Amino acid sequence: MTLVRTLNDPWTLGPLHVPNRVVLAPLAGIGNWFVRLQAKRYGAGMVVSEMVSSFGVHHHNEKTCTEMLRIEPSERQGGPVAIQLFGQEPDVMRSAAARVAQAGADLVDLNMGCPVPKVCKTGAGAALIDDPDRAVAVARAALEGSGLPVTVKLRSGSKTGDRDGLHLAHRLVDEAGVAAIGFHPRSVQVHHKGSPDLELARELVQTLNAPVILSGGMNDPDTIRAAFDYTGCEAVMLARGALGNPWLFARLLGTRDEEPTPQEVLDELEWIMERAVEHLGERRAGRYLRKFYPWYVDRLGGTKALQAAMQATDSIDQARAVLAGVDELSAAA
Repeated sequence: MTLVRTLNDPWTLGPLHVPNRVVLAPLAGIGNWFVRLQAKRYGAGMVVSEMVSSFGVHHHNEKTCTEMLRIEPSERQGGPVAIQLFGQEPDVMRSAAARVAQAGADLVDLNMGCPVPKVCKTGAGAALIDDPDRAVAVARAALEGSGLPVTVKLRSGSKTGDRDGLHLAHRLVDEAGVAAIGFHPRSVQVHHKGSPDLELARELVQTLNAPVILSGGMNDPDTIRAAFDYTGCEAVMLARGALGNPWLFARLLGTRDEEPTPQEVLDELEWIMERAVEHLGERRAGRYLRKFYPWYVDRLGGTKALQAAMQATDSIDQARAVLAGVDELSAAA
């Protein structure tokens, strides 16, 4: 009898126990400790940090090492925490991975899928798909430096129709000892546009001697479950679909069925604001959070005027004053 797989099933990543199959993806410029903790609060079985420069860690950049490598004890509950590094120099990666292990990460994730030109032009990110020997050397160095399981986030290739990412995945596992592949089956060329190539992802799952974590287009429960079932992947990785929507983790894991109420959205945004102040201080948090506000305002059915008002704020107090009107409307509804 064939057992039915579910997203609630536990699995293993190297020596690590992961309690379920829903993972927070690395979100560049976003996935700090409190965003990861938020995902854990709603059930994520594993979380991955924002993209961190291996050079910044190697050269002991203060902001990189104190803010971006920060792991809170509370986010360790409910599954592993990974720090994602990017860079193209094996020796630098070896040093940075050792520092990541010292910071308390459970595993190291390597970014070999970022399509942003300023990253690729250095030879890092998705540029490593076209330089497989260097990619293998970088992954091997991360394993040697950290002594932790190493995973790699990949895209399908540089251009639509390319399969170089699939070939590199096999080399990373077979030659560098990578423990799992996070696979985004879109090309560098399209960034986040178009439909992910689930056929290619399914082929990778069937041929790779390591777990595959599927990313890309993970925006609603039905689509995610269908992709999980069709590809046979080990786990799914939520990225843009989880921005301002931590309830997606809970819905996938069956702990809630309904969309959040307006009051729940406001309460969650208040939680985020409090954590941002804790992380960055009042002044920096006020500006930093302007990239977060649109996700929550959208979920409130906010108008362009409300979005503009939130973007015009310079402080947490100003943002709370703008939201007070929304809060009053929510209470009256």
